[in-house]
Amino acid sequence: MPEGAAHAQRCVTPARRRGGAKMAAVLLARLCRGTPGLRGTPGFCAACPPLSAAPPLLLRRPVAPLGPRSFSAAELVRAAPAALQPYLRLMRLHQPAGTWLLYLPCTWSIALAAAPGCLPDWRMLSLFGAGAVLMRGAGCTINDMWDRDYDRQVARTASRPLAAGDITTFQSLVFLGGQLSLALCVLLCLNYYSIILGAASLSLVITYPLMKRITYWPQLVLGLTFNWGALLGWSAIKGSCEWSVCLPLYFAGVMWTLVYDTIYAHQDKRDDIMIGVKSTALQFKEDTKLWLSGFSLAMLLSLCVAGMNCNQTFPYYSAVAAVGAHLAHQIYTLDIDKPEDCWKKFASNRTVGILLFIGIVLGNLWKPKGLKNVEEPSENR
Repeated sequence: MPEGAAHAQRCVTPARRRGGAKMAAVLLARLCRGTPGLRGTPGFCAACPPLSAAPPLLLRRPVAPLGPRSFSAAELVRAAPAALQPYLRLMRLHQPAGTWLLYLPCTWSIALAAAPGCLPDWRMLSLFGAGAVLMRGAGCTINDMWDRDYDRQVARTASRPLAAGDITTFQSLVFLGGQLSLALCVLLCLNYYSIILGAASLSLVITYPLMKRITYWPQLVLGLTFNWGALLGWSAIKGSCEWSVCLPLYFAGVMWTLVYDTIYAHQDKRDDIMIGVKSTALQFKEDTKLWLSGFSLAMLLSLCVAGMNCNQTFPYYSAVAAVGAHLAHQIYTLDIDKPEDCWKKFASNRTVGILLFIGIVLGNLWKPKGLKNVEEPSENR
């Protein structure tokens, strides 16, 4: 017997020894009945060696089996080093829905600009994907720097890194500089026309967060910002914008943003009223579905105009019809007073954008090779 145990035994009085023996007997009886917390199989002691003879591992707490690993964006952020996590959450890497909504108008434009009978340029799609991650992150960083005092007063946003004090404003500013520098590197991979056009969007990125203090239409400014890629994608392929295609496509994207971001804004409308923040959700109130229906109709008509001006084919218009059906279902089933339903409808708009992208690609493949989308610009870098 070890020395410590022997000393403890000498210190135990006879009464305590008898009490300990009774407790041990009770535990042993429970163990032999198969206490669920210990084993789970009745009478397992009859088939098992005595505790004194059991290997040490049997006395340890069983380890729960590992479930399948999740590779969602949120899980990847949680798996990152603790010091890095506030920055990843600041750029909303754990919530990729917004990145998709920024990226998809770029893909529409790139796909529409592809040569008839050909797939879109995958190098450009990759570049714009990287740019979307960086610019959405930069936009969220700017937004949180402007809104950190408001965010502390709203339950949904109080845990954001700046509002919660996980990082300082100076650290956010340095991080913003890094994101914009990397985004500039992506932009410099494009032609001169696209570099100037892309740089022109920065003023919208910076000023959008202020609009909710000034106007009930901040979602319109967000639409002008988020759909800039509808102009930039075409110019990156062709060297300049074909306005008969790009403007209707851009307008369709703006209308789409008014739909999904108005739905999004209904999540926070009660908090927004209390802190004095404006939105289209507060402007439209109970007429929201009527307004969303009008925006959806304008989006579909603009997509048809863009398609006609670049000789699109049956798969494209089928996709536009599918987009219309999806939007109609969103609006009809939307409950503007349930934040969880608003989030679900908002996030489902990624499907809208992907449907349209697939329709553009298939519509382009349907065209005979050699057919011109539109008249080529006189100068193409």
